[in-house]
Amino acid sequence: MSASGGTKAIVAALGANLAIAVAKFVAFAFSGSSSMLAEGVHSVADSGNQALLLLGGKKAQKKASEEHPFGYGRERYIYGFLVSIVLFTIGGVFALYEGYEKIQHPHELENWYWPVGVLVFAVIAESFSFRTAIKESNELRGTQSWSSFVRTAKAPELPVVLLEDFGALVGLVLALGGVSLTLATGDGVWDGIGTLCIGALLVLIALVLAAETKSLLLGEAAGPADVAKIRAAAVDGESVTAVIHMRTLHLGPEELLVAAKIAVRGEDTAVQVARAIDAAEARIREAVPIARVIYLEPDIYNEEAAAAGEDPTATPGGR
Repeated sequence: MSASGGTKAIVAALGANLAIAVAKFVAFAFSGSSSMLAEGVHSVADSGNQALLLLGGKKAQKKASEEHPFGYGRERYIYGFLVSIVLFTIGGVFALYEGYEKIQHPHELENWYWPVGVLVFAVIAESFSFRTAIKESNELRGTQSWSSFVRTAKAPELPVVLLEDFGALVGLVLALGGVSLTLATGDGVWDGIGTLCIGALLVLIALVLAAETKSLLLGEAAGPADVAKIRAAAVDGESVTAVIHMRTLHLGPEELLVAAKIAVRGEDTAVQVARAIDAAEARIREAVPIARVIYLEPDIYNEEAAAAGEDPTATPGGR
C-alpha cells in the first residue's frame, strides 16, 4: 500500500484499539457496565477492521494476470466494504442488543472507577490515533471540506479510519455520559441508554462507509481536475485537434483507465496518426501519472456531430 493509503494511520489505529479493547473488557469485568462491554466489542471490531484494510492493501499489490488483466487494485475497495459490514454487524448491532438488554434488566455499577479510568485512557489513545489520521488526510485533502474528502477520496483507508476514530471518540463520550448518569442517579437504565446511542452511532457510520465503498466498487471516474488535465494533455492542436468523447475509470486508488476518441486530421497517414496517439498517451501520463491504462481511438472531426454534443450513453469507440 502506498503512503496515500494511510498505512501509518491504520497502524496507529490498530495499536490504539487493541490496547483500548483489553482495558475496556477489564473494566467490564470489574464493573458490569454494558457500555464498557459494547465499547470493548467496538474496539475489537475496529481492530479487525484495521487488519482487513492492511490485508486489502497487501493483496492489491499483486501483479496483473491473464484472469485479471487490469490488476488487483480494487481489492482495497472490497476490503473497505467488508469493514463497513463488520462495523455494522459486530459493533453496531451488538451494542443495540446489549443496550436493550440493559434497559430491560438494569443493575447498579460496581467499582465505578474502573470504567471511568478506562474511558479517560481510551479518549487519550483514540485522540492520538485520530490526530494521526487527520495529519495524513490533510496531505491529500487540500482545500476540500472533510465531508467532501470522505465522499470523493479514491483510497478507502483514510476515510474509514477517520470515521472509525471519530465514531470511537463520540462513542466514548456517550459511554462516559451513560456511566456518569448511572452513578449520579443510581439507575442502571442510563448505562443501557448510553449503549443504545453507541450502537446507533456505529450503524450510522457503517451505512455511510458502505455507501461510499459501494460507489468505488461500482467504478468511479477520475475527479474533475484530473479529467480536465487529461483533456488538455491529449490535444496538441496539430496532430490531435480535439477530444470527441472520453471515459475514465479508477481500476484502483492509484490506477486510472482512460478511454477516448480523439480527432485527427483527415490528411494524416497511418504512421502519423500512430505517432500522434503515442505522443498523446505520453502527455496524458505526464499530466496525470496514475493514468496507466490508456486507449485512444482516432477519428475524423465532424462539426455536425460535435455540435450535437456528447452522448452520455455512448461507449468509447462507439458511433
